[in-house]
Amino acid sequence: MDADGARNRHSEAMVDDRSRAFLVAARTATLATIAPSGRPRLVPICFVVGEDDPAGRLRIYSPLDEKAKAIADPHRLARVRDVLARPEATLLIDRWSEDWDRLAWLRLETSADLLDPSAHGAAGGHEREHSDAIAGLRTKYPQYAGHRLEVRPVLRFTVQRVVAWGALGAD
Repeated sequence: MDADGARNRHSEAMVDDRSRAFLVAARTATLATIAPSGRPRLVPICFVVGEDDPAGRLRIYSPLDEKAKAIADPHRLARVRDVLARPEATLLIDRWSEDWDRLAWLRLETSADLLDPSAHGAAGGHEREHSDAIAGLRTKYPQYAGHRLEVRPVLRFTVQRVVAWGALGAD
């Protein structure tokens, strides 16, 4: 616990079993990127937890799906432009409850990039990783059955630092 009695846990890129289970069970996250103006830009996202990278860092994938957006071309979305200009991004996954003993959140500081099937072969040489991410997203979100995710880019987040707070194991 920190000085205020909060149940804070910090680590460099390591995601313990309780944090991983909390993350896998979550339906949405909030993605924070930095706009060219320097202001934070926040957007809710769908995501799936993937395999760890070769260095053992957790990877998370978020589709640039066909839900209605202000811009049809996924490459022109603000979150994509932000990530390509400044790959530092943060994901916040939280659980609210009227029972404050159940409150919890994870803040994942990440490096982000784009797996793009239209660039240099499928997903820029990451065909299997892209297809595995799509399969995981379709398993987690049946709504994606009718989306053509195979031809759309996916955001990949590699976790660099984890901050966890609260009752992550409470159900």
